[in-house]
Amino acid sequence: MILDRFRLDGRVAMVTGAGRGIGRGIALCLAELGADVVLASRSIEPIEEVAELARAMGVKATPIVCDVTDRASLEAAVASAIDAHGQIDVLVNNAGGAPHIPALRTGESAFEHALRFNVTQAFLLTRMVVPGMIERGAGSVINISSSLGHVVGRGFVAYGTAKAALEHMTRLLGNELAPKVRVNAIACGAIETDALKQFLSNDAIRDGMIARTPLRRVGSIEDVCSVAALLASDAGAYMTGKVIEVDGGLTRSNTPFDIPDL
Repeated sequence: MILDRFRLDGRVAMVTGAGRGIGRGIALCLAELGADVVLASRSIEPIEEVAELARAMGVKATPIVCDVTDRASLEAAVASAIDAHGQIDVLVNNAGGAPHIPALRTGESAFEHALRFNVTQAFLLTRMVVPGMIERGAGSVINISSSLGHVVGRGFVAYGTAKAALEHMTRLLGNELAPKVRVNAIACGAIETDALKQFLSNDAIRDGMIARTPLRRVGSIEDVCSVAALLASDAGAYMTGKVIEVDGGLTRSNTPFDIPDL
């Protein structure tokens, strides 16, 4: 049965930024498909809640406090995950982000932090986890990117550059780690997370964003989770080095945060 290819029974998935938003949704999605989950976040309370929800589905869930921008914290998180579960079969590099700042007000430290928070940490965590996948003969890495990694929008020079780097890193690693480990990315458009809802409560902003989106709606977390399920499971076994766009058909930014001409 084709649906059986989506099952993740007996596998362990590690998700960063798992306490809220897309990370939370993906973690619970993979748990629903049968995977035990390792939940990483800077704060313990949100991932403890997610862990309880996952356990209610009959899987093992381990919350781990981790600052992904700190190498020692990443190493400790991986060690704790292996100690608790014995292996990591699916890695979801979801943690990331950067503020909306005009280019000429973006400082060197802010630019470099965006690269570390979105790219470097994903590379380091992948490098830490992949040797075990290779030893077992299989594994899947999923990087969570953004439409701003390939379309333009004012005020996103640090964030967009970092996500563009993450996407090409996905292609490079997908090639180099094949055939045993698959590496893919999901480029998200405007997804209705708690962070975005504060802006969507403004009808003018919401309507403007929807009008600039070909599918005429804001995306849901479930839209992203469905693709993550494909990439994590055997249903996506013939896919690697790919960036899948889950953005409602965007060809230009639909961000409502316009910056005027200089």
